Amino acid sequence: MGRIVLVASVVLAPFLLTSAFAQDVPGIEICTAEKTMERRTSCLQSNVNFLMTTIARLGGEHRQKIDAANRQIDGLKSAVAGLQKTVDELQAAQKKPADDAKKKTDAPAAKEGAK
Repeated sequence: MGRIVLVASVVLAPFLLTSAFAQDVPGIEICTAEKTMERRTSCLQSNVNFLMTTIARLGGEHRQKIDAANRQIDGLKSAVAGLQKTVDELQAAQKKPADDAKKKTDAPAAKEGAK
């Protein structure tokens, strides 16, 4: 058990003893804390750059979503047009037998009157 602890401490010691380095994470920074004008200007420029890249990225994502929605709308329009054509054909087919039946009932009455 002692050997495992010793090996673990030797392996983990370098990671525990090193100091953590700060990472520059892009984002909005509070620039009023900066004392010198150059640092404040640099901070503001960093904020502007971050906002511009964010706007460009989000604009592209939204453009893709709008294009996909437009493609879906076009597909639905063509589906509705096809369904409307089918409905028109069915209505025409339904009217035709009714008109034929009406003609047949009217035709014998006209023949009887002629005799």
